[in-house]
Amino acid sequence: MPPRRKMNIVAYLKAGPSASYPSTWRHPSASLDDLFEPERWENIAKTMEAARFDACFFADGLGIPDLYKGSYDDYLGRGGQLSLMDPMTLLPLMARVTKHLGLGATLSTSFMPAYIIARYLGSLDLMSKGRAAWNVVTTARDFEAQNCGLAGLPPKDQRYDMADEVMEACDALWNGWDEDALVLDKAGGVFADPAKVRYANYQGRYVSTRGPLSIPRTPQVRPAIMQAGSSPRGRAFAARWAEMLFSTPATKADSLAFRTDMHARMDAIGRPSQECAVLPSFTVVVGETESIAREKAAYLESLVDPELVIASSSWSVVADLSKIDTPEGLDTPGSNQGVQGHRDRMMQVAKAKNISFAEAVRRPRGLLAGTPAMIADVMEDWFTSGACDGFILPPTVFPTTFEEFGRMVVPELQRRGLFRTEYAGKTLRENLRNPG
Repeated sequence: MPPRRKMNIVAYLKAGPSASYPSTWRHPSASLDDLFEPERWENIAKTMEAARFDACFFADGLGIPDLYKGSYDDYLGRGGQLSLMDPMTLLPLMARVTKHLGLGATLSTSFMPAYIIARYLGSLDLMSKGRAAWNVVTTARDFEAQNCGLAGLPPKDQRYDMADEVMEACDALWNGWDEDALVLDKAGGVFADPAKVRYANYQGRYVSTRGPLSIPRTPQVRPAIMQAGSSPRGRAFAARWAEMLFSTPATKADSLAFRTDMHARMDAIGRPSQECAVLPSFTVVVGETESIAREKAAYLESLVDPELVIASSSWSVVADLSKIDTPEGLDTPGSNQGVQGHRDRMMQVAKAKNISFAEAVRRPRGLLAGTPAMIADVMEDWFTSGACDGFILPPTVFPTTFEEFGRMVVPELQRRGLFRTEYAGKTLRENLRNPG
């Protein structure tokens, strides 16, 4: 009898005060005084590894959103999803205190040269002994392009064409060193064998790189690839490259449809569907009893700043929602901005709850509140019905959510045979492919 399929669990992090649920930095147990302390990030890494998470990744952006009312006052002043530090400075700290946890960075293919990306991630994969992940983004907001010296974004399809070339160029760089190129022979005076290092000489329409990369071959060669494309072009990119696919469906049916479509796309290009884990995002609130969980969720909801919700939704759908009440209003002629997944989720929420689009964008993400068994029931249902391969978990309150999930929900999932009790592999890719 084949071993029972087990789920992957990946944590969503921000290098700032709160993640995807608004206003949680205001919670009494939210940690703020250690935002810029190394121990904050080391401790959460150890917490997630103790709970046997596959990985964590930092969602990231290149700027402060100013889409709502044409100003960053509400998003910044009310404490939105801010990146107060570059995650590439935090991940090595987390690598130092862990042995198994995957460590993911978000890097844009629209602004960063392939050589620099390959160098960053190759270094992280070496330091972590094969645990680096790359959340590949093409960037969908003009203000980020302007922060990087461009007038605006290229068209979406062109951004994905560029992303394909960046991936190909990085692969050429990462594969430029043989595994045994480093000799390190003191007596013979041979540090490396130049014959085992090659130029990349990659030339595409948008991307080129000469090489060779200065970083030796790493344990994974290519870091584990994460992606969140939801548009047709984004899904085509994910079918080719992604090993973890971050999604935000409103319902199980939406997630099942998404996973089915992705498997069909992978089948069409001859790539095994087992090579990509579809991971919807769940925002959980754990309580010792159902009433405690619901009381905790109600308290979180009472902290939510309505203006921050609209400012955050404006960032998500890339439009000023102080002026727009319908989904049709999102489509600005000539605009290259937009994130299909966020827009899809807003429409799915409106449909599932039978509310208007204007109401949907003014509601924070739904909370899955319950006892460990209740939360495990929902996760098991989605997982065993084929709607997903695991889950992305953002914190409601940092660091409490991950502590409580690891202490209460993980043992319940393990008891049901749905989640690993020990890591099976040495690298992140090995653990993704074999979840124990």
